[in-house]
Amino acid sequence: MDVAEAPDASPFEAFTSPIRWAVLGGVWLAYFCFGLTIVTLAPLVAEISADLDLSRSQMGTVLGAWQLVYIGSAIPLGIFLDKVGVRRGLFFAFVMIATSVVLRSQAQGYASLFMAVAVFGLGGPLVSVGAPKTISLWFEGRERGTAMGIYMTAPTLGSMTGLALTNGVFMPLMDGDWRSVMLLYALMVGAGSLVWLLINTHPHCKRMERDHAATPRGSQRQNFLRLIRIPAFQIVLAMAIGIFFCNHSMNNWLPEILRSKGMDATQAGYMATVPVVFAVLSSLAIPRLAIPKRRIWILAILFVGFGVSSLMLQAADGAVLVGALVAQGIARGSAMTLSILTLLDIPGVGSERAGVAGGMFFSAAEIGGVMGPVSIGVVSDLAGGFSAPLYLLTGMSVALLALLSALRGQRRKMAG
Repeated sequence: MDVAEAPDASPFEAFTSPIRWAVLGGVWLAYFCFGLTIVTLAPLVAEISADLDLSRSQMGTVLGAWQLVYIGSAIPLGIFLDKVGVRRGLFFAFVMIATSVVLRSQAQGYASLFMAVAVFGLGGPLVSVGAPKTISLWFEGRERGTAMGIYMTAPTLGSMTGLALTNGVFMPLMDGDWRSVMLLYALMVGAGSLVWLLINTHPHCKRMERDHAATPRGSQRQNFLRLIRIPAFQIVLAMAIGIFFCNHSMNNWLPEILRSKGMDATQAGYMATVPVVFAVLSSLAIPRLAIPKRRIWILAILFVGFGVSSLMLQAADGAVLVGALVAQGIARGSAMTLSILTLLDIPGVGSERAGVAGGMFFSAAEIGGVMGPVSIGVVSDLAGGFSAPLYLLTGMSVALLALLSALRGQRRKMAG
């Protein structure tokens, strides 16, 4: 038989296959659609609220509906991903994201819009969990950090695209009809799903899927219990809560914090993009440098960056304020990526359990993602300003450093 007809004639090495970069491109596209969809409503709040007769409180609960579903669905969807594989899992994510956007275009009131946004909570976790799992299958060593850094730029760029183009391009293009804009976004997500399927028609992708399906993993209940009993794993989950607490707090409140210093809405908007730019640069540069032996120390520097930037944001203006925004962006851009890499490196996790492990990580993380913005709002109301909330964020960075110290101790035990 001709060698070309014998695909099993030599061992398949995913870490050297050129198709891995196309797979990374597909993962990047999925995360881009994720970030794009998160902000599809934000630029249109006024138009949608007027059309559906929604109060600000109602719209606020609509905007947070997907996160509530996300927290509950991340673990079972991570288990689902381990069972069906990343090809089917990420395709299902594309489908659920597109479905959510289509349902938004058909909403007739508060309840139907709330449910439409909640459906996104069934697609988002599959992207969050499926992305690191896919990378763990196709990349190793320094390349794994590089790949994760690349795809972590996607949600930021997706959100920036949605914010920039919704009112500036798509609303005029659709004669001011927000429902048509939603359908246009759904079409974009649908096109992304077709690209993902096309990439996965490559023989190496099919081979990877077969090999991964044949890997023994035990029952998912056993995997869950095994992972949750690992002290290092518990510490990383606690770190995930703290990281998302800081990230989501600043994502939601930074413009208002800047406006409290006397800036107008336009100035605050421009200044709030500074951390975004440096977060993208950080995602591209730092994970590649964070090989396992350096990872704890780099995370420590990033957590110090969280705390110092919060203190520096107390400044009224000038170079100190700009420095705070730069430090914050660098920390926000890489802390989550390095935490996920740390999680995957824990003995007993690996790519075969990456789905359930990632589900547990993001389920815990989104608890912090919800708590952070709420806590900042409550504390600022009680304190009558943003100084106390900023000190709260500094305190969270100290807690993250304490957890990191505990993790370092656990790693020494495992190494010994």
